[in-house]
Amino acid sequence: MTPGDPRRAASLLDVPTAHATVLGEVGPRIVRGDLVEGAVITPDWIGETYGVSRTVAREVVQVLVSMGPVESRRRTGIRILPRAQWDDYDPAIIRWRLDGVHRLRHLHELAELRAAIEPASAALAATHADAEQRAEIVRIAEQMEVSGAAGDLQTFLEQDIEFHRLLLRASGNVMFSGLGDVVEGVLRGRTEHDLMPKQPKRGGPPAPPVVAEAVAGGEADVARYAMTAIVAEVVSDLGHPR
Repeated sequence: MTPGDPRRAASLLDVPTAHATVLGEVGPRIVRGDLVEGAVITPDWIGETYGVSRTVAREVVQVLVSMGPVESRRRTGIRILPRAQWDDYDPAIIRWRLDGVHRLRHLHELAELRAAIEPASAALAATHADAEQRAEIVRIAEQMEVSGAAGDLQTFLEQDIEFHRLLLRASGNVMFSGLGDVVEGVLRGRTEHDLMPKQPKRGGPPAPPVVAEAVAGGEADVARYAMTAIVAEVVSDLGHPR
């Protein structure tokens, strides 16, 4: 990955480096509005504020530029850009927004996006998934039943992420597959902020195994219906956004 690659933002946040530490401070300040639109900062300000070298400060700026919150111009410094110019699909921005005071509103946005995309993805997976993908989808869904019944939310979360990412890939649509980070964001956000039920609901919507069996059996309409019910419940559980 190059310094300006958006994927670098996610990797920086996951390792305890000077870059990750500073990015994890400056990024949320921009998202929260502490550094307001039109404000100008400099690498020197970053270096002095966070006690890092100019080289580290510049790399942090490059990552932020790739994500959209800032632009960097010679002589004029680093300017905070309007909200509309940010990359809302960037994993780091999703994470920072979910850590903010308006997390419920953002979770609603992410859940509504899932409701628009995932039923179609499940239906396409029922048509386009190969034999290996179909078997893997069923295997993960069965594992989710076990961890969910045991109340093992962390294991369930990782399986849930794997399940939905695989469905997106199995759809055969690269645009759907590219939304894996967005779906992971809402799944992690619900768990990390205690918005997941501790146990599966009795009499609730179809569970992942229903989707998995429909995909494995090539039943596109059933897969679409079952996934629609699942994501609709997520939107409902979040209540009204603040």
